[in-house]
Amino acid sequence: MALHRDIFWIGRQWAVTGAGIQAVDQRLRGVLDIDIARLWDDALIQGRRAKAGVNVEDFDKAVTLARDRYPQMPVAEPLIAQLKALGVIDPSPDTSPIVPAMQLRAEGRLARFLPQWRVRR
Repeated sequence: MALHRDIFWIGRQWAVTGAGIQAVDQRLRGVLDIDIARLWDDALIQGRRAKAGVNVEDFDKAVTLARDRYPQMPVAEPLIAQLKALGVIDPSPDTSPIVPAMQLRAEGRLARFLPQWRVRR
């Protein structure tokens, strides 16, 4: 995968871009790249750091700069509380609080009178 067009820092082996941390060597085809969503996954970071041929100082600097640039996302508790208040999700205890169960409210209605939606390309 080519480097993202937004490059914030570039080192000898690693770059901090708009996609997260990417390896400068494009022959790897993005195998070692780390997305923004996984920057705070310590197991993944340690796994990449332990790979053979990784410049540890350059990688650590890239991780530090990327974590400064993209702070850790807060827990989704406020969003879940809003969805429960709106009645979108079922507040039953058997569902996971991380992945809310969505309810389809089409029971007792004719399908031709329900609002339609389409994905435009």
